[in-house]
Amino acid sequence: MAARWDGGLRAVVRAGEFDIVVDEPLTAGGSGSGPQPTDLFLASVASCFLLALLYAAGKAGIDLPGLEVRATGTYAGLQFDRVDLVISSAIPAKLLEPLVPVAERVCYVTNTLRQVPSLGIRLAGPDLPPLL
Repeated sequence: MAARWDGGLRAVVRAGEFDIVVDEPLTAGGSGSGPQPTDLFLASVASCFLLALLYAAGKAGIDLPGLEVRATGTYAGLQFDRVDLVISSAIPAKLLEPLVPVAERVCYVTNTLRQVPSLGIRLAGPDLPPLL
């Protein structure tokens, strides 16, 4: 995954075969031409958990019509101190509820949030070793 600057406060991220435009909103000095990074973060959480629920439902032979997962982050300064997921579907909650623990086990993104990985940052340039 690599992001490249595209002018202003806009970046283009190459994700597999897709280009994702990332920008800050007008209120933060961007052009508002794409979601901001924190929106993409929450989108990653919501979409991964939704797909994990679909996986769990498939294993259980359950259809999940109207499935939606909403992710909301609560800011604490320059980070989220809490992310909440709300799950809804047209099926009764008593059928949906047993799928949640299975989804929790297989969702890479929520599992990453529970066990925060280390973060390494290094510089690359003409006078530095190339990035791996």
